[in-house]
Parts: sequence; C-alpha cells; structure tokens
Amino acid sequence: MSRNAIPDAAERDQASHVHVSDPTADRPEVLGATGLLKRYGRVTAVDGADFSLRAGEILAVIGDNGAGKSSLIKCLSGAVTPDAGEIRLDGQVVSFEGPIQARAAGIETVHQSLAVSPSLDIAANLFLGRERRKKGVLGTVFRQLDHRGMRRDAARHLDDLGVLTVQNMAQAVETLSGGQRQAVAVARAAAFGSRVVIMDEPTAALGVKESTRVLQLITDVRDRGMPVVLISHNMPHVFEVADRIHIHRLGRRACVVTPQSHSMQDTVAIMTGALPPPEQDAS
Repeated sequence: MSRNAIPDAAERDQASHVHVSDPTADRPEVLGATGLLKRYGRVTAVDGADFSLRAGEILAVIGDNGAGKSSLIKCLSGAVTPDAGEIRLDGQVVSFEGPIQARAAGIETVHQSLAVSPSLDIAANLFLGRERRKKGVLGTVFRQLDHRGMRRDAARHLDDLGVLTVQNMAQAVETLSGGQRQAVAVARAAAFGSRVVIMDEPTAALGVKESTRVLQLITDVRDRGMPVVLISHNMPHVFEVADRIHIHRLGRRACVVTPQSHSMQDTVAIMTGALPPPEQDAS
C-alpha cells in the first residue's frame, strides 16, 4: 500500500498489524523513560508513559491536542518533575530538578517560543547562560566578556550546520527572519547538547522555504551523530525526516511506528483513536 494512498477499511485493519524491520532496532537507547506519571490537581497529563530514543535517530512525537506530549517532553527536559516513573540517560536512572540540570547532562531543548533574546546579538544568544570571560586579569578581576571569541565560535557553529545566510555574529536577533532565528536556536542546541536535542514545533510559524531549511538543519544534527526528538503537528514534515514515530494518546505511548510500516493516514487514525494501535509496534 502506498504511503499516501487512501486505504479502505480492510486495508487499514491489515496495515495496523504490519511489522516492518526497523533499521534502528540494534542501536542503544540514549534517552528513555518508563511509567512516567504527572498530575496537575485532578488532571492526569502523563499517565504511565513510556519513551525510548535511540542513538543517531530522529524520533518524532505526535499526538492530538491534550494528549500529554508536551508534559512528557517537559519531564524529559527537566522543566517539570514527574510524580512517578523513571528517566534513563545512557542506561542510567537520572532525576532532574530543573532544565539547568538537564542541560548539564547534555539534553538541549529548542522550545516553540525559541527562548531567544531579540535585543541581543547572535553570538550573545548562542552563549546565553554560558558566557565566556576574557583570559587573565581582564576576565578574573574586571569580569569582561570575550565577545570576539564568542562571535568567532558562534560563526563556526553556524557554519558547521551549513547556515550561510547569517554572517554577522554582532547582528541583533530581532533583525533576523523567522527561519534565521530558528537556525540560531538550533545551532545553540547542537553546539551544547552533548547527548540529545529536543525540538518543539520548530516549523510552526515558518513559511515553506524556511521550514525546508529548518528540516535540513534537523537532519544535519542527526547526521552529526546527535539523536533528535521532534515534536510536531505537521505530518508531512514528520514523514519527511523521522526515522520512527512515537504516537502519544490519552497521556501515554500508544505505539511506535515507522514511515515505512504505516501510511500517513494510518498514523493519524491511530493518533485520533479511529484505528487501534498495531499489536507489534516498532519500539
């Protein structure tokens, strides 16, 4: 069955039980979670959720509004503390008391709001919270920042990702286009994320051309060996770049599929509950 063909009921039922060999199955888990639970009063946002990100892959996380995927990602990135369950990084159980601890462990998150400071220049945004001081007495006593060194390294990080449209590292971020701002945020995550990069709706507010460039940035990060978690509502983008697709429903993982095993229509049907999840998923 073609990935984009519209299946009838019998084909959809058959597709839900297809099992295709997963090319990432033999890769080690980098970031994982088991039985995560997060409640906000009487509302259960994450209800015993499992998660598994493998080395060198792009794992898309999709789900309907209110499915709990944002709360899941917040647990993994240290933004919130789960009420129960465990989180593993390289096989070791970890507990983050905040995003700073997650960042120190090598987990970088690019939020939908980008979390950039528009009035600061590109280099200052790239090193925000990690500013470097000058060597010697100028840095230790007078606490002067090494602006020249940070701008030089910022240019190198952007060049490593193939971002050629931004050349002046002293340029204020507020003067950049949406795609260029996203490139700065992605470059910051790629530069300092030593284990995992999490991207939350990176193309939500971008046009077609800028979205294409950001998707290329995501694959470039993956190709450099960094596993990527991509949260997105844009199914064509998901099917374009994802190695596996984590389908989140009703606060937990319904299943994990691949673009080779399930069509876009089947994946959306599982996400909305119109189609039962496969008996044997790709996780």
